[in-house]
Amino acid sequence: MTSRMPSISKDIVERINLVVGNAPRPVPLHAPEFNGSEWEKVKDCLDTGWVSSVGRYVDEFEYKVAESCGTKFGVALVNGTAALQMALQVVGVKPGDEVLVPSLSFVATANAVVHLGAKPHFIDIDPDTLGLSPTALEEHLRQNCRAQNSALINKATGARISAVVPMHVFGHPASMRKIWQVAEEFGLHIVEDAAEALGSEYFGSPCGSLGHVAALSFNGNKTLTTGGGGAIVTNDATLATRAKHLSTTAKLPHQWEFVHDEVGYNFRMPNLNAALGCAQLEQLPERLLQKRALADKYFEAFKDLEDIEMFQEPANCKSNFWLNTLVLKTPDLEVRDDILRATNAAGLQCRPVWRALHTLEFFKSNPRSKLPATESFEKRLINVPSSAWLGAA
Repeated sequence: MTSRMPSISKDIVERINLVVGNAPRPVPLHAPEFNGSEWEKVKDCLDTGWVSSVGRYVDEFEYKVAESCGTKFGVALVNGTAALQMALQVVGVKPGDEVLVPSLSFVATANAVVHLGAKPHFIDIDPDTLGLSPTALEEHLRQNCRAQNSALINKATGARISAVVPMHVFGHPASMRKIWQVAEEFGLHIVEDAAEALGSEYFGSPCGSLGHVAALSFNGNKTLTTGGGGAIVTNDATLATRAKHLSTTAKLPHQWEFVHDEVGYNFRMPNLNAALGCAQLEQLPERLLQKRALADKYFEAFKDLEDIEMFQEPANCKSNFWLNTLVLKTPDLEVRDDILRATNAAGLQCRPVWRALHTLEFFKSNPRSKLPATESFEKRLINVPSSAWLGAA
């Protein structure tokens, strides 16, 4: 493939240009959109003075985000990383534990584990989903772990393994049924990293409802945004109550006294951000239709390219196509980087997948399974402009 680099890169630029049409250059990878009642709701916060972490929009946002994920409870937090940290804490992850995470993920997935004093334990991905591989997970646990006093212990480190974090990469659901089977056999809590998967479905069930608890992100580059923000969703009332208490500095309710019963966090989402989120959630159905239409345009544009294909949603899933993704059929960093240079020079903001987490300097000594799929796909994935409005009719 390397000898054909110039022609391949030029061809890809032409095909992306066909999809995005006359969009102003540079075309961002994923831009926020404000087409509803955002101004009205944010102005209401300013007019009434309810701008901090208490207000009716926080309550409304929590209800609506839980409803969107098919869960009973939502807890609005300052960002997705804080949501993931809180989700891990409420299921019982302790300092010194190990938590199973995919190596092909955004660094926040692993950082949230470290913030609790625990250690990320990296697992390979499934080529069909880009998410954590249940086969690799099961094989690794059977070979490297043992049961001890109702806990799962890493035989090499002696640490307890307390949770597994499947992440829905680019909005494509991971193989959750099989992950559940493995988790139940080995006694693991499932903390679903649904940061990129709002609106995606797995066998008809919304992402966010597929684990014991899930974390969402509403960063500026997500399908919907609160500016900065995140949320926990769950069907477990005990977990939701605990998350809300810990994220509100563990303050006991009282008309005037400041009594805190443990060390907590100032992680609650401000009313201003929640107001923005309420307006954004009203647009979710239309946003998902536009993103699917955009994905269809990309599939049509790249259907006959010999060396590259578009990543498709997994079987029995409905992806939100947060980011559309080109896949090189053969791993080749030189080709990947040449395509990235050509597209960005043409005003088309394209990006590679994240660096595999186990290759980052501060994670190089962490426990891990064999990672052949992770190391292959790291060299093969390119995200292309994916803002929902590019799919508008």
